[in-house]
Amino acid sequence: QVQLIESGGGLVQAGGSLRLSCAASGRTASSTTMGWFRQAPGKEREFVAAITWTGGTTYYAASVKGRFTISRDNAKNAVSLQMNSLKPEDTAVYYCARRDRSIIITATQSYDYWGQGTQVTVSS
Repeated sequence: QVQLIESGGGLVQAGGSLRLSCAASGRTASSTTMGWFRQAPGKEREFVAAITWTGGTTYYAASVKGRFTISRDNAKNAVSLQMNSLKPEDTAVYYCARRDRSIIITATQSYDYWGQGTQVTVSS
């Protein structure tokens, strides 16, 4: 059983920063990709960023590239998302996800495990 628990969401003004964390527990896999997704009200869940567990390769959605940074802590089995220069359109529930392959894929259906989500609200 794999569990992903997100933390760090909240309310911030436009231009501010937040750091999300995702703690993973349970069965581990030799090839893993960790991703962050978000879902705004009335919209589909969309890819934000991902990182491969072993090589540390990263990939970002165009809308967040240059503002968000994904990182991993192998010792703590955790992944973080540092979000800077936040905009009102970044407001969404952010989800941590895991894929038991070492190739980054942006499609939600390619991820095997999901956290419960954490709310991020950016006020203008």
